Amino acid sequence: MKDKIKTLECIIYTGGIVMEKAYELFQKLPDDLKREVMDYIEFLLEKRAKKKHGQLGFTWKGALKNMKDKYSSVELQHKALEWWG
Repeated sequence: MKDKIKTLECIIYTGGIVMEKAYELFQKLPDDLKREVMDYIEFLLEKRAKKKHGQLGFTWKGALKNMKDKYSSVELQHKALEWWG
């Protein structure tokens, strides 16, 4: 728990006035609610990290090569965006 609070203190230090206020409020919470806040912060960070993993990579490079005679590169870009969703 102390490590998590130390982490929160580091975040607060870099976050400015808004984070100072959040830290003041955090300090007023009983320990059980502090744990809930830390769990929620970790959940939000994990949620954001999962979104980043959903980005399109270049592992598909060359996958549309067989369509180069049927579509121009711009048309392929538009089709890829349609297929991507």
